[in-house]
Amino acid sequence: MQIHAEILFANDGRVTKNQLVKQFVDNQTGGFSTFVHDGKQLVVIKDKEWKSLEAIRNVAGEMSRSLAAQKVASASIRADQLGQKWSAVDDAVTAFVEGWHLGAYNFDRYQSKKADPVTKLQVNGADSAAVKSGEVRAAAMAFSRDLMNELSDVLNPETYPEILKDHFKDTKVKIDVLTKKEIEEREMNGVLTVCRGSKYDPSFVEMTLQTDASKPLVALVGKGVTYDSGGISLKGGRDDSDMRMDMGGSAAVSGALSLLAHSDAKVNVAVLIPMVENTPGPDAVMPGEVIQFKNGISVQVGNTDAEGRLILADGLIRAGELGADYTVDIATLTGAVVSALGTEIGGVFGDEELSYQMKKIGDQNGDFIWPLPLVDEYEESLDSAYADINNISSLSVAGSITAALFLRKFAPETNWLHVDMAGVMDKQKPKGYYTKSATGYGARLLADFTASLSK
Repeated sequence: MQIHAEILFANDGRVTKNQLVKQFVDNQTGGFSTFVHDGKQLVVIKDKEWKSLEAIRNVAGEMSRSLAAQKVASASIRADQLGQKWSAVDDAVTAFVEGWHLGAYNFDRYQSKKADPVTKLQVNGADSAAVKSGEVRAAAMAFSRDLMNELSDVLNPETYPEILKDHFKDTKVKIDVLTKKEIEEREMNGVLTVCRGSKYDPSFVEMTLQTDASKPLVALVGKGVTYDSGGISLKGGRDDSDMRMDMGGSAAVSGALSLLAHSDAKVNVAVLIPMVENTPGPDAVMPGEVIQFKNGISVQVGNTDAEGRLILADGLIRAGELGADYTVDIATLTGAVVSALGTEIGGVFGDEELSYQMKKIGDQNGDFIWPLPLVDEYEESLDSAYADINNISSLSVAGSITAALFLRKFAPETNWLHVDMAGVMDKQKPKGYYTKSATGYGARLLADFTASLSK
């Protein structure tokens, strides 16, 4: 027998106050309680005003995960009830649907015991466009999560382009994949250098979505290091398995493009992904070597574990060649940003006005971000005796700032932002609409930011 649950609020009047008090005391989530009343499975949400759309996503995510574990097949909620708790009914519906689907997300393809199916949700009286928006947003973020969670022997610089081709095959997205030979012809020497130790050839993927040529060209550059061992400067962590997520920036731009493509947005966007694997090997780059970049800047490799900025440099140069009106790069770049901001918020550098515009968007869509400064006085810490600059700073502090200063040398002179998402790439335990896995951070942030620039 399939179980159906009805979702209502504590002020609905269908259950007594004493029943609710007991249930909420017993329930550990604090936001809702599930129980059977008059032969019906009820899910009762505490009677309180939601302070943000993120709060709606979180309670929906917790609820979805809880009901799936209880083998509940379907659930329903009324749109007007959601509207009573938030000023805009459609926004509340979209947030609830988004959180619902993301909360029950699982990456279980390599586990013998599969996760319980997601409880089917019906929002009675809702605008179908609001429901679809929540579903599309959740699917785009889940796509980013899937990419980040995938194993590095499955998703690598040679297979990654094919995965993207398959995902976007039924959309208006055009994909151009540069092979190693073409990368050499384009003089993308950062990409070529970082990938020298790997058994996989590098790739450089350009994906474009032009649904309105009159809109400004927005270039999104994502770091695609499918596994980062540190290279010759080998990492020494006890468990480095999450270094397969060092392509989180590329997952973010891919998810953003998926969201834009499946929501029929009027945009003009180019997604640029340099794809490499950073491993030691007989031909791996050695600390001390010098790379000559296409824009004339020479870089000494002080540490091979500061590889992300070397491939992003090629991506940023390419964005300039395309004549992008706005350029955003995103990467799991530095541990220093984690020290500065922790694991709940990313950091953004670059144009001050655009930084705060992005922050406001993140405040609404849940991909929280905080503007950080580009301190010119720190730039001399990148000096090298053998090249124009070094890929690491001589300072023992401000690592996220000096990394951003490095990237600035390769970025277009105006309308550039750099997002460091190293602290927000994954969660260590389930909470809200996040599970213990990759977060999919950046997909919504970049899609909504691109849409805002295109209005």
